[in-house]
Amino acid sequence: MDFLDIWLKPLELDPVILPWVKSILTGLVLTVACVLANLVTKLVILRLVHKAVKKSRVAWDNRLMDRHVFTRLSHLVPGVLLYYGALVFESESFSGWLQRMAVAYILFGMAWSVHALLNAGQDIYRGFSFSASRPITGYVQTLQLLLWAATAVFAIASLLNRSPAGFLTGMGALSAVLMLVFKDSITGLVAGIQITANDMVRIGDWIEMPKYGADGDVIDITLHTVKVQNWDKTISTLPTHALIQDSFKNWRGMQESGGRRIKRSLMIDLQSVKFCDEDLLEKMKGVASLQTYLDSRLKEVSAWNAEHKIDGACPLNGRRLTNLGTFRAYIEAYLHEHPAIHQEGLTFLVRQLAPSEKGVAIEIYVFVNDIRWVKYEAIQADIFDHLFAAIAWFDLALYQAPAGRDVQAAIKENASTASLIS
Repeated sequence: MDFLDIWLKPLELDPVILPWVKSILTGLVLTVACVLANLVTKLVILRLVHKAVKKSRVAWDNRLMDRHVFTRLSHLVPGVLLYYGALVFESESFSGWLQRMAVAYILFGMAWSVHALLNAGQDIYRGFSFSASRPITGYVQTLQLLLWAATAVFAIASLLNRSPAGFLTGMGALSAVLMLVFKDSITGLVAGIQITANDMVRIGDWIEMPKYGADGDVIDITLHTVKVQNWDKTISTLPTHALIQDSFKNWRGMQESGGRRIKRSLMIDLQSVKFCDEDLLEKMKGVASLQTYLDSRLKEVSAWNAEHKIDGACPLNGRRLTNLGTFRAYIEAYLHEHPAIHQEGLTFLVRQLAPSEKGVAIEIYVFVNDIRWVKYEAIQADIFDHLFAAIAWFDLALYQAPAGRDVQAAIKENASTASLIS
């Protein structure tokens, strides 16, 4: 100010205008100083920091640079310069107001830097193997929300020149409104804690939630949403609390077990089920995987019939092998020899279900040892291709609802028969 007095004295300005001119010039000088300080910090100091980071052998400082933590910290320099530069103004009220503005600016600059620091910490955390099972995105977002809320309170209190405690007391009447505004955030935080504590969902899990059209891998878990990349590469976004309130299927157990289930049935035409005669037995004895089964079963049946003096003239007397039961035994033997089927530790079952209007179902309930979708479908298709072709060897027929061609053929056959009779 003394320098300005000396510099402006030759102009002989009006005493009323002089203080305003001095304040404007001081403000311009202070603004230029703040801009220059920011430029010097970014062009000189930040370049040196970036060079040091690139030469460093650790990886965490690269995350800080990628999230622009150092760049955001540079904005504190003009704030500090403005705070102390405000003391040069002759008006104490104006100096105080300018310092309060500088404090608010510094607070928001620090919050901006801490916000970036939390994001960098999350990036560092994702580099660990256990981060997929313990995601912290929801917690980070909660801390960031609290950070900005606290920054806003302190900044407003500084601008109003009031104590933050008194300012918060005055906001007590707005607590109901605040609870309503942050309802989703609070619900998401609670849901995130429950999901993590109970290990319900991890990043990379395959989940299925038809209500939200989600069927694919979890790619992100945040405070408010969970993102699922479906198998058609679309993205389904569902609220985090939905994983607590609604039911969903997590396929992680299947992936960890190393086996993927086959549960499919063959529908057998009931009219093709019969007792095995000598010709059919001779034909089936040519199947290598059935020889042990047929030898043991035929000896058992013959011994039982002989012991009970069963008259073999009628096949309904005593015990007999059926083509359906033998086919079921063949399926078990075939699957036991299949290299892609789990033989131990997981359920292995070939069973007959209750008959229906579509015939009798032979259900195959086994696990494939390759959980990859494409490989799993190929193995399952190969198994049933073989069984579809093999079923005729047992004089059995698959049930199939009549198609239009079948109906047309039946009509033509009836018409030809009726014409011959006439």
